Amino acid sequence: MTHTPHELAVDFPDKVDQIHRLKVDDPHFARLFDEYHEINGAVHRAETDIEPTDDLHLTEMRKKRMHLKDQIAQVLARAPA
Repeated sequence: MTHTPHELAVDFPDKVDQIHRLKVDDPHFARLFDEYHEINGAVHRAETDIEPTDDLHLTEMRKKRMHLKDQIAQVLARAPA
């Protein structure tokens, strides 16, 4: 497994402008983005042992990150390009 952060701009390279616009115009999307960014950083720090944690907690954080990314993908799919 790689310990590369799962940045949204990398995961959705064709949606970078849309992500920026939604962060500015849509408070719900901005909240999802901020939560994703926070949990993504926590997962990365745990995976690289900067802030070690137990396996159960890491698994729960990864699930939360995946759920947030799914929600973000749904908003991106519905929003005008």
